[in-house]
Amino acid sequence: MTTSTIEPRSPTGRVIYAALAMLLLAAIAIEAITHSNYWQIAVFGIGPDLALLYGGGGDLAHGQINSRAVVAYNLVHRFWGPLALGAAAVAGIVPIGFLVGALTWTFHVALDRALGYGLRAPDGFQRP
Repeated sequence: MTTSTIEPRSPTGRVIYAALAMLLLAAIAIEAITHSNYWQIAVFGIGPDLALLYGGGGDLAHGQINSRAVVAYNLVHRFWGPLALGAAAVAGIVPIGFLVGALTWTFHVALDRALGYGLRAPDGFQRP
């Protein structure tokens, strides 16, 4: 079993992601109150990490996920997914309440980056 070390993320980048997360948290509160849509906060706040459950297993090193889950994990931990959902909500393609979901999903990704978590390499470890 191989292990991988993670280079520390840039402190400046982490501060920027933290600031983005704080702005998104305020936007989530405003939009959730405005549109009375709260269920999206739970679904889109926790949903991206379901890939971690899919990637779990007993034969993995600390911090590693199974390679079968890497593609799913990386797909839901990029910014383009929630941006597309938010654009669809603003354009009226999906109900405007999904804007809360898009903001929450973006918050999740930004918070992960602020905490030093990034995308996964094919072996399931954090990318350096």
